[in-house]
Amino acid sequence: MVEPLHAADPFSAFEWSLGHGRSLTLGPRGVLMAIVNVTPDSFSDGGAFLGVDKAVVHALACLENGAVILDIGGESTRPGADAVSAVQEQDRVLPVIERLARETEALISIDTYRAETARLALAAGAHIVNDVHGLQREPEIAGVVATARAGVCIMHTGRGREKAGDVIADQKQFFGRSLEIAADAGIGADAIVLDPGFGFAKDASENWALMARLDALHGLGHRLLIGTSRKRFLGAATGREADARDVATAATTTAARLAGGAIFRVHDVAFNRDALLVADAILAARP
Repeated sequence: MVEPLHAADPFSAFEWSLGHGRSLTLGPRGVLMAIVNVTPDSFSDGGAFLGVDKAVVHALACLENGAVILDIGGESTRPGADAVSAVQEQDRVLPVIERLARETEALISIDTYRAETARLALAAGAHIVNDVHGLQREPEIAGVVATARAGVCIMHTGRGREKAGDVIADQKQFFGRSLEIAADAGIGADAIVLDPGFGFAKDASENWALMARLDALHGLGHRLLIGTSRKRFLGAATGREADARDVATAATTTAARLAGGAIFRVHDVAFNRDALLVADAILAARP
């Protein structure tokens, strides 16, 4: 397994190495990643930003509200979503990435598990690959990341496999395999961020246990990306539908930031910007 570079303190400055010669400092302040779903069927905003113009307008608004990273996705990951071909996915995301790369200085992430989509997206101007299957569905995606010297978000999922009985033990087991794939492909530890995968084959009790024990993951040696936005377990706690869970999302953003989370992938950037400002003010006041 690749040796961690920064296991000690999740709040210390760490330079995340990204594609096209870019980098991003993680640790001292929370960072927002905006969700830009170019899909007809995502669970809370399906169809809202389908099409290049709508997606770009939304992405620009997210930047204005405080997003640092734009995460562009062309296939819904909700349970039961219709399968999308690689060509369909690429037709949706590549024109959006090309325009954003041309018109902004934003950091761009491609939300895909497909190696070919990742390669084309990086060539179009993306800096980061965000793989919800943790490099394990198409392991050749790791070679694409390494060749492009891109950043990578490796997400944990419980889908399609038998999980360990303890949520943290399962995280460590899954990420152990993913980090082996990354190391074998030549991805440097300074290019890797880990995502615990809230909501992906986890029931409400597992999600809350993961949130409560988040600091146990810092021993893996990589900064954490947190993706709780509008997830079902927040609805179970609040009784609210998906599009009314932004306050609950902001609460988890605050909690996860205080526990050492670095990047927060969200739908509503403005709400979560304020949540991070509060959390970072608390952190600044700690002895």
